[in-house]
Amino acid sequence: MTRLYRLDASAQEVAMRFGARQGEDSWQGGYVAPEHFAPVVTAGREFIAGPRPAGGRLEPRMTPRLWGVLSPPSSHDMTRRVSTVRNPDSPFWIGNLRNSEFRCLVPATSVMLWGSGTDYEGRRLQHWFAPQGQPIFAFAGVWKDEEVPAFALLARDALGAPRDLGCTAMPVVVPNEEQARQAWLHGSWDRAREVVERSPGDLVEVVR
Repeated sequence: MTRLYRLDASAQEVAMRFGARQGEDSWQGGYVAPEHFAPVVTAGREFIAGPRPAGGRLEPRMTPRLWGVLSPPSSHDMTRRVSTVRNPDSPFWIGNLRNSEFRCLVPATSVMLWGSGTDYEGRRLQHWFAPQGQPIFAFAGVWKDEEVPAFALLARDALGAPRDLGCTAMPVVVPNEEQARQAWLHGSWDRAREVVERSPGDLVEVVR
């Protein structure tokens, strides 16, 4: 599954792409791996989790979050961090997903997925993918209000080129439409699920 992606864009470029307030995020581009901080775009309350105030939508803003949320109490290793959401109906995730202030856009410029083949040294092949025609795109993410606020990426079975190369799963890419992004950040869970279900599977392989 997804263990690495790139965001080769500055905080200012990301903020402009998604119409978000940059704030103090100083991201200058590079790799993102689990248990590292990365910019996400949220539309919830500024400093604490909780319902938005009545009377209108809050301005989307960029903020750093840690990739990987702490495991549920039932886990054998509660120090392990969970980086992806494969079952959005799980009791561990559904409360946050139903409350739109916990959904976020996770900006990226490409993502690495493991294929089924191996190289001449027997190592699994890495493949990098991105949606065609989108220099900066967004994954669907959800965050939890832990001691260190952290996020995870929604994932689905691989489709298209990733599946053809032996990848088993891929992150959910939010369709490149303002309506879809707003539905993910502000809509009911029913509307947000429609965004997930029509996530484009036509990622193309990019050269690294």
